[in-house]
Amino acid sequence: MTTTRTTTRTDPMRQKPGETMERTTTAPHTPPDAERLWRWRMVLGADSADSTDRALTGQDAAMDSALNALYGGGGGKKPNGRGTGGRSAGLGASAPSVARWLGDIRTYFPSSVVQVMQRDAIDRLGLATLLLEPEMLEAVEPDVHLVGTLLSLNKAMPETTKETARAVVRKVVEDLEARLESRTRTTLTGALDRSARISRPRHRDIDWGRTIRANLKNYLTLPAPDTATTAGATGTAGATATTGTVVPERLIGYGRSSRSAKKDIVLCVDQSGSMAASVVHASVFGAVLASMRTLSTRLVVFDTAVVDLTDQLDDPVDVLFGTQLGGGTDINRALAYCQSRITRPADTVVVLISDLYEGGIRDEMLKRVAAMKASGVQFVTLLALSDEGAPAYDHEHAAALGALGAPAFACTPDLFPDVMAAAIEKRPLPIPDKEHQP
Repeated sequence: MTTTRTTTRTDPMRQKPGETMERTTTAPHTPPDAERLWRWRMVLGADSADSTDRALTGQDAAMDSALNALYGGGGGKKPNGRGTGGRSAGLGASAPSVARWLGDIRTYFPSSVVQVMQRDAIDRLGLATLLLEPEMLEAVEPDVHLVGTLLSLNKAMPETTKETARAVVRKVVEDLEARLESRTRTTLTGALDRSARISRPRHRDIDWGRTIRANLKNYLTLPAPDTATTAGATGTAGATATTGTVVPERLIGYGRSSRSAKKDIVLCVDQSGSMAASVVHASVFGAVLASMRTLSTRLVVFDTAVVDLTDQLDDPVDVLFGTQLGGGTDINRALAYCQSRITRPADTVVVLISDLYEGGIRDEMLKRVAAMKASGVQFVTLLALSDEGAPAYDHEHAAALGALGAPAFACTPDLFPDVMAAAIEKRPLPIPDKEHQP
């Protein structure tokens, strides 16, 4: 006799965050083979129905339709040359139909999957221009990649869409600030305090760890205590012991907080199209750094031209809409501008964020970096500032910078506060996976 029961599933492909889904089966349990067949059916599409013996109904059919609209082959060819057959739906060029599809995928899939499908729809089906319509923007799931697409369309965006686009960008920026601001402030405040050392500190301001390390050469071994006393104290007759002390000839202490800026930070950001996610994160970090009174922060973005956006750092959304993603790259010209604005080299950190595909004068670029480092500037090169994994970059230029003592590496937003703290304190940078760096 077959019984029917309801089972609770927590399938990340079919579930919204924090939600459990109810599914009715006609068996005391879901057989593992049936689960695998269901997954293959969803991956392969309608052509697999005969081989998997999985007829889809209800929500399963709706999910399959949403996937088919994006990944259906439309009679094209697979890499092996075989036709894709029946998966030939599509979103078409109609904004209402795309808006409905966006609503469907947000119903059936978690946010992380929705964001991937949105990016695929923009890339595979050329839907970027439809994002210029307000009703489309209201339907999408905001994320960093969508912001990059909107910024690339900024100049073509009609006035009726700009306010909606700014609302989408602001939501992403606020989410990033909530995630990154607290840790950035805590990490850099500690680094600034530790970097401001004084040689005659008050007792409460002494940095005992550094004081002890600086005076280890003054370690003195003291005479052993009386053996009878030692035996009485330890219960072991004839025991001997030695002790010693560090004579602190030089005290090292934390500097007291000052209203004046302790460090100058220059963020020099490549705004070529491939750096979209890095531009978004750099704008958020720039705003956070600019809000710290002990830092003087400058934000410079560049392609073949150089734009100083420092005056807009109080609002990272304004910063982002002041960028122009795309175009060429002239790193040398950007560094020349940054170099001209440095007034305190020993207290300055320059962060170049670029994939290093230089369209300007390579040798001049390297000479500028060498000159800044020789003057005392802490120079950091980030090939990317994003969560996107290993970036594409110019390996020859990266190796040349490394030879100058400015190693180039990719950095995630979570690691960036630690990188900045190390640069401020003039200690080795926390480079991830050093064996894979140029």
